[in-house]
Amino acid sequence: MIPLLLAMASGPSDSELVQRFKDGDQSAYTEIVRRYQHRVYSLCLRWMHNDRIAEEVAQDVFLALFRALGRFRGDAQLSTWVYRVVINHCKNRRLYRMRRKTDRHEPLEGTRRDDDDPVRQIPFEGPGTDAGIHRSEAERLVGEALEQLDEQQRHIIVLRDVEDLSYEEIGELLGLPRGTVKSRLHRARAQLAQVLSRKIKKEDVL
Repeated sequence: MIPLLLAMASGPSDSELVQRFKDGDQSAYTEIVRRYQHRVYSLCLRWMHNDRIAEEVAQDVFLALFRALGRFRGDAQLSTWVYRVVINHCKNRRLYRMRRKTDRHEPLEGTRRDDDDPVRQIPFEGPGTDAGIHRSEAERLVGEALEQLDEQQRHIIVLRDVEDLSYEEIGELLGLPRGTVKSRLHRARAQLAQVLSRKIKKEDVL
């Protein structure tokens, strides 16, 4: 979030970039890509759980943004609109993969059945401090716990606690009033805590 805020503070606003693009300045689109590429890819990766597929979806997102940016009316913030495009593309890709029955776990030895299968996420245990190892393990546990939530719960936690979107932005993305966002987030966090409590043993808590 901080790099994005710094980029916006040191350059033109999103609305100025959009207007410049509408006026024929395609370098404005290049700046929009630079400003949002990390967060778009990060969100795609959270949804798709696969580096290569996340890159493909992110490319599709920016192609869609380029084609549609001239019609952007500014009814919402550009960031909200971008996130909406990301979510729609990720949903469509996940549905496509489900129809092809590729959204299955990979064998432990890493054998791939299909290029579109998810890559097994094995925690990196190379050189590093104990804190880094414990952090990686915690991230793995949280990731696995998130996958056990239903799609609605998982998405609202990612948008709020990972992507740091406001309640208002999440409401715009999901078509929900602010109060509903807060109540669903509360239930989702409670469910996540319940799942984690079954995964974490007493001896794992430092």
